[in-house]
Amino acid sequence: MKMNGVELKWLGHSGFQIKNHRVIYIDPYNISDGLEKADIVLITHSHYDHCSFADLDKIIKEGTRIIAPAACQSTIAKFKVPLKIELAESGQELELGDLKISTLPSYNINKHFHPQSEGWVGYVMKIGDIIIYHSGDTDLIPEMQKLTGYKQQGKEFVALLPVGGRFTMSAEEAAEAASIIKPTLAVPMHWGSIVGTEEDAKEFVELCKKEGIRAEILEKE
Repeated sequence: MKMNGVELKWLGHSGFQIKNHRVIYIDPYNISDGLEKADIVLITHSHYDHCSFADLDKIIKEGTRIIAPAACQSTIAKFKVPLKIELAESGQELELGDLKISTLPSYNINKHFHPQSEGWVGYVMKIGDIIIYHSGDTDLIPEMQKLTGYKQQGKEFVALLPVGGRFTMSAEEAAEAASIIKPTLAVPMHWGSIVGTEEDAKEFVELCKKEGIRAEILEKE
C-alpha cells in the first residue's frame, strides 16, 4: 500500500518493507528471494523469527544500517559484509534526515516468552508526514498510552500489531490496543506462519471496525 510517497509491504509474519527513497526492513523472516537490498534494518528482538540470519543475508549490503537490541549482536556479528550496527534500547530517538525513529518497550505481561527485563523494543518511524508503529512481540502494555498523540502528528498513523495469541496479543487484545493508540490504520501481523491464522487477522479487523478504527489485512508480498 502507498501513502503519500511511502510504500508499506507485509512480507509475512512480522516482517515489513517500507520504502520512500530508502529501503527499510523490519523483522524479515521467511522472505522471498530477490528483494531490494536494505538501507536500514530494524530488529525488535533476538528470537529466530525476528532476527533471522538467513533472511538478513538476503537483503544486507555493504553499509546497511542495522538497529537492534544487544541480544541480536551474536547473529549480526556473523556477517562478513561491513555493516553499520547500532544497539537499540527503549526510550531512544534517532534522526536520519527525513526519517525519525523512536523506540518503545515491547514485552509480555502474563506470559514468559518476552520478559520486560530483556529490554526488547518496538519502533515508531516518522517518515515525512507518515508515522508507522511496529510493536514487536508484545502484550497490551501501559507504554502504549504514549502513542495516543501520534495521530495528530501525521497524515497517516499506521499501527502494526500482533494478533496471533500465545506469544503475543490475541486478536481481541490487539483490537483493545488499537482502541487506545487510535491509529488512522491498524494492520494485523504475527499470523499465518508460526502462530496465528487468517481468522485471527479477520477477527482483529472486525473488532477494530466496531471501535471505529480502520483496519486492513495486507496481502503477503
